[in-house]
Amino acid sequence: MASIVAVEKHKLTNPPLELCYLGDRALRQNNKRVAKVDAEIRQLAREMLQTMYSADGIGLAAPQVAVQKQLIVIDCDPENPANPPLILINPMIARLSPELCVASEGCLSIPNVYMDVTRPQMVEIAYKDEHGRPQTLTATELLSRCIQHEIDHLNGILFVDRVQNSIQLTQELTKQGFSAKAVKPIPQGKSS
Repeated sequence: MASIVAVEKHKLTNPPLELCYLGDRALRQNNKRVAKVDAEIRQLAREMLQTMYSADGIGLAAPQVAVQKQLIVIDCDPENPANPPLILINPMIARLSPELCVASEGCLSIPNVYMDVTRPQMVEIAYKDEHGRPQTLTATELLSRCIQHEIDHLNGILFVDRVQNSIQLTQELTKQGFSAKAVKPIPQGKSS
């Protein structure tokens, strides 16, 4: 079944939703499970996609636009109109690989800050799609990292909380006008 939340992959002058930035309380809330996948949720997913594409992102979680729901949109291939985005409703991590990898991450809620983060290489998740049907997905590489990053958002965790080099992190945040006091460090090895 084709995606019913398809939007054009281009930037809008006035995206429909406003992004929240590091320091905003909306980013630190626990988010509610979506009780019913309906037209309202699909419209929110559409608006999230338009906002994400407008900001040159590849993933966006509802709390980043001040909506406390467990909804994520992801598109690791935003230049390819033929590749549909992923809509993940109430995603839950079923399994993480023991193998770890380090890669640079950024976040639309912390613009221009890119830091190395260690995460499991593979993630297996269970979620509902935009039709409300249960799905499972196993992901590696960029998609795995993106899913883990966005699920963190649903739990009030930001990628900067997982950065090990606190001195470099403080320098980068300060350079971009963010307060390092907004970071809530997570001990190495704790997963989503």
